[in-house]
Amino acid sequence: MNAAFQPAAERCKSYYTATLNEETDYPALQGRVSVDIAIIGGGFTGVATAVELAERGYKVAIVEANKIGWGATGRNGGQVTGSLSGDEAMRRQMRNTLGDEVDDFIWHLRWRGHRIIKSRVEKYGIRCDLKHGHLHAAMKPTHMDELKASYEEAVRRGMGDEVSLLNAADMRAHLDSYLYLGAIKNTRNMHLHPLNLCIGEAKAAESLGALVFEHSEVKEIVHGEHPAVITAQGRIDAKQVLLAGDVYHKLERKQLKGMIFPAMGGIVTTAPLGERAREINPQDLAVYDCRFVLDYYRLTADGRLLFGGGANYSGKDSRDIAGELRPCIERTFPALKGVEIDFQWSCAMGIVMNRIPQLGKLSQNVWYCQGYSGHGIATTHIMGEIMANAMHGDLTQFDTFAACKHIKVPLGDLFGNPMLAAGMWYYQLLEKLR
Repeated sequence: MNAAFQPAAERCKSYYTATLNEETDYPALQGRVSVDIAIIGGGFTGVATAVELAERGYKVAIVEANKIGWGATGRNGGQVTGSLSGDEAMRRQMRNTLGDEVDDFIWHLRWRGHRIIKSRVEKYGIRCDLKHGHLHAAMKPTHMDELKASYEEAVRRGMGDEVSLLNAADMRAHLDSYLYLGAIKNTRNMHLHPLNLCIGEAKAAESLGALVFEHSEVKEIVHGEHPAVITAQGRIDAKQVLLAGDVYHKLERKQLKGMIFPAMGGIVTTAPLGERAREINPQDLAVYDCRFVLDYYRLTADGRLLFGGGANYSGKDSRDIAGELRPCIERTFPALKGVEIDFQWSCAMGIVMNRIPQLGKLSQNVWYCQGYSGHGIATTHIMGEIMANAMHGDLTQFDTFAACKHIKVPLGDLFGNPMLAAGMWYYQLLEKLR
């Protein structure tokens, strides 16, 4: 197992950890427990699915190797957008099962996570700094052509009051930056504190009767008529099991090896900016640009700039994150030249070769769900609903995803990460040409 993914008692030193509403303190699994459904992984996939199932009356247990929200769930950029990883690959493959309905299916899928998250925050009173407003920004004329097509589709599908197409002059009223030629402004898209959201959802699941265990690494999944999960000190017997650990586990390698690979993204957060926060981003919008390897950023609730970008496809966490991202910040916002950086951390994203989320079954009663390729907050909640439906007996949308074919890389990590790196080099070359 890569050192970056070894279980650890402490959370990474990030802005999110420093601004938790409350830290979790769930017990380690000890002894034997029986539930309807055991979920391995306390990130968004596992927790979101647990809420869905608990709301339907199932007895659920979440078992997490570290702490709730410990992985990418609690370390990401905090943007909830309608972008789906692998949407074009989905369209090609799902046309086989959905026919002419595929375009409508993917369009509605884009916005489903927003509805789930917003409804859940309101229902359970989760404090996670939820705000609306986002810019998808263009850095070259070809980007603007792409944005114009996206804008026209949004208007055609009834989002005209939630989107607007900005030109370069418009951008100056939104950002104190000369980088961009324009953008789509989208007020349906959101941004938030992801770690506080996940912990709030875990509390919601617990309030509905779910059991939550931390510091309980699963060593084995028992298959068969009576599945179970085994940890060093306990066992959960269940009718069904969901493996929702994304790229952070090494379970079931016979079937899952070579399907998902880690890419390390870096994020920094500046010192509080005071009045400068509203000067550089007066409408408090989240932003990302149109490049294949993009920058993304937003203001935090206490007026800092949270800024992420780039990716390390070696799978190793060894970058000088602040050193790499400071030039990007200063290029974007010259007014922040020399700004103090208070936090820097990395985020392991689970990358799938064709970028389509991977849903499937390992045996009759054991399911898996993983692989969001950098678009995890909304997508995990969408998949959580689909997985809950499937375990409840409605396999319609699960089967649509499960039918998709995925590239399984021989020798797994040995070849997978070099292939990712080569692929991203190719896309960066295309970026220069488009």
